[in-house]
Amino acid sequence: MKTYTVTAKRWARGWELHIDGVGVTQSHGLTDAEEMARDYIEMMEDESGMFEVDIKPEIGDGLDAAARNALRAVQEAEQAQKAAATQIREVVGKLKGAGLTGADVAAYLKVSPQRVSQLAPNKQATVRKARQVVRKNPATPKSKSKANRQVSA
Repeated sequence: MKTYTVTAKRWARGWELHIDGVGVTQSHGLTDAEEMARDYIEMMEDESGMFEVDIKPEIGDGLDAAARNALRAVQEAEQAQKAAATQIREVVGKLKGAGLTGADVAAYLKVSPQRVSQLAPNKQATVRKARQVVRKNPATPKSKSKANRQVSA
């Protein structure tokens, strides 16, 4: 599938859309830039809509780099948050496994007992999840149903 790269540049009345290899059109805002670019490409290139459009806004004044850096920082923070959540769940499980009460774990980690309950491995949920996996996996032998047990008896 063909991809058209569109460089969107601000001007007084909206955005200029520079479509590589095709030409230039305009849109009022970035929200309608893709639609305007698609319409223009279809008209100029006799395309049927089976193509991708990659809008690349250019603001200037260092704002493009600032936006990229901010987005990268957000992604890194999300990854760090996921890693921290995994680590704290593991630690709570190990502390509980070492015999600490929920209240002791809470005091040790400086979190509420309710947070410890949320983070601690739930034995009932683990058993429930295991049962669901067994039901969904046809290769797993199932126990005989009540009707089958009566027939075999």
